[in-house]
Amino acid sequence: MSSLANLLDDLTVEGELYEALAEGDLRCHACGHLCLIREGKRGICQVRFNAGGKLRVPWGYVGALQSDPIEKKPFSHVMPGTNALTFGMLGCDYHCGYCQNWLTSQAMRDPDSDVSAQLVRKITPIQMVEYAKRTSASAVVSSYNEPLITSEWAVEVFKEAKQAGLMCAYVSNGNNTPEVMEYLRPYLDAYKVDLKCMSDKNYRKLGGVLQHTLDGIKRAREMGLWVEVVTLVIPGFNDSNEELWDAARFLAELSLDIPWHVTAFHKDYKMTEPDNTDAKTLLRAAEIGREAGLRYVYAGNLPGNVGEYEDTHCPHCNGQLVKRSGYTIREYNITSHGKCPKCAEKIAGLWPSDPSKVALNGIGHPLPVW
Repeated sequence: MSSLANLLDDLTVEGELYEALAEGDLRCHACGHLCLIREGKRGICQVRFNAGGKLRVPWGYVGALQSDPIEKKPFSHVMPGTNALTFGMLGCDYHCGYCQNWLTSQAMRDPDSDVSAQLVRKITPIQMVEYAKRTSASAVVSSYNEPLITSEWAVEVFKEAKQAGLMCAYVSNGNNTPEVMEYLRPYLDAYKVDLKCMSDKNYRKLGGVLQHTLDGIKRAREMGLWVEVVTLVIPGFNDSNEELWDAARFLAELSLDIPWHVTAFHKDYKMTEPDNTDAKTLLRAAEIGREAGLRYVYAGNLPGNVGEYEDTHCPHCNGQLVKRSGYTIREYNITSHGKCPKCAEKIAGLWPSDPSKVALNGIGHPLPVW
């Protein structure tokens, strides 16, 4: 066993999201893989494992922790201008070749990520809430690696966050199950999902199943969570008009109020062949979303090059409601009741109750907490 495995295995407790089966086998319910884990074996994520007929799960540490602009998640309809204390652990149930966070997400799978052991820091939920307060965060978010596979720890953190009056959110691949979402429901306010493509064949190359993610998005909506969806547009992988239309239509059929973020790919990790996504491609994707009837479509990762698709506009009168530059809010014009000030159209989202306190012209980049 590697030193990283030894380290992470020590930072575990018995989990709650599993079912005990015959002969010491377990069925994990943390993600859509629903791994059957036999004694001494690990799930696909590599960080949940069977020890003596009990499921051991990650606990008591972070592999990444900083206070991000909430727009970086990205959430464009959740408390604009505020910070989100964002934490991640190690491991993932996917193996995306373009992952920007591969150092933490591919721990225990890619030997090159073994150095992530140096990132591990023990911490308590109370300490994390204190960091949130110090950085004036409005929310605590589990991100960087796949949060579903570390949901027991996330809930422990979220319990403290809720007591402190903070919102809680996941940045997830959407490969969830009814069991994990019911487990999270009392604590989650918002759920951002990566809809990676609309091809099941390509999804399986990443380690997932398309239908699981589609069901996961629908499930989060039905549970009453605020949902935003991101599609990283990758040339030659998912950027055809047909596939973008499929994604936009799927979201529109669920709700025209779901914000859809189409963001720019850049070469990273193992995917270095496609060209970086240009602004023209992002604008084409955004226009497809708008043509499909989605009321809130955003083009990200190329600030200053995508025009009105950085901003929030009223779907009724087209008045500019939130003007952005990258992760910085320049203007904010939504009322305390979450409405357009010109036509009184209700704007879907989780908005500040006092618009006068929205931070304008902030630094627009993460704040370290260590």
